Amino acid sequence: MINHTASRVSPRRRRRAERRLVRRLRDTAEAYALLAPSLFGFLLFLVAPIFGVAALSLFDWNLMGAPSFVGLDNYRELSADPEVWRAVLNTVYYVLLNIPAQTVLALLLALALNRRIRGGKVFRVAFVLPWMAMPVALGIIWSWVFDPRYGAVNQVLGMVGIDGPNWLTDPAWAMPVIASVNVWQYTGYTMLILLAGLQAIPHQLHEAAMIDGTSPAQRFFRVTLPLLRPSLSFVLVTNTIGSFQVFDTVFVMTQGGPGGATDVLNFHIYQQGFQLFRTGFASALAMVLFGLILLVTAAQLVYFRKRTVYDFS
Repeated sequence: MINHTASRVSPRRRRRAERRLVRRLRDTAEAYALLAPSLFGFLLFLVAPIFGVAALSLFDWNLMGAPSFVGLDNYRELSADPEVWRAVLNTVYYVLLNIPAQTVLALLLALALNRRIRGGKVFRVAFVLPWMAMPVALGIIWSWVFDPRYGAVNQVLGMVGIDGPNWLTDPAWAMPVIASVNVWQYTGYTMLILLAGLQAIPHQLHEAAMIDGTSPAQRFFRVTLPLLRPSLSFVLVTNTIGSFQVFDTVFVMTQGGPGGATDVLNFHIYQQGFQLFRTGFASALAMVLFGLILLVTAAQLVYFRKRTVYDFS
């Protein structure tokens, strides 16, 4: 016979289960209440604009009259526009100039400051100060520095008998100059993140590697660099996203010139949307930029998802 009494839940146990359920519901409600302000801001200022731009890219609108639906015509037009492809290539060229130089310099500075040299705190502040400056102000200052006649760069080169080029009007030099200005501004910030990562590495691991007889180069590549991977992934992902969105320096120093040599995607979007009033076409360009950033970021995250391996052999 089946014992129905054993299968029944006692009132005390049922009350405990109900209290646990109420407690969980209350904790969940409190968590969502605390998250609500940030979640509201995320949806309002990030998610909603993305959908708004995606919808606007399907229309032809000059900011004045009523928008007219054109479907995918804007995307078909930009795919056949050589100026758009030039802007894409210029953007990729800028990223390839900026990210490797900035990361290597920042890592070298972080390694130097991690040795606890005298005055290290002063150097940290000095290197981070450019990051705190306004990009527009820095663009104006560096335009003076690279002025072909009166700029400090050509003045110094002239002292050693070198005739400096017209930096910002030479298609071969304009983009490297733009990249060098941004490297100068953001290297200190990147250095600070990498320095924090270096200081989080336990000293015992380096000591163990020294006891095993490894050289400084081996300790760097087998201990320091693998353990620095989380910090490196953070700075590479965030700096790459920022580099794809470069605008201020280009706007102030070259206006996309000379001859479109520095016409990056973000500046091209500005021209189409706010100078030519082609809002739908500019929105389609913005979605292309968004897709490009998303693709590169996903590739970086997949690469850095590998587990850190400790190898002292």
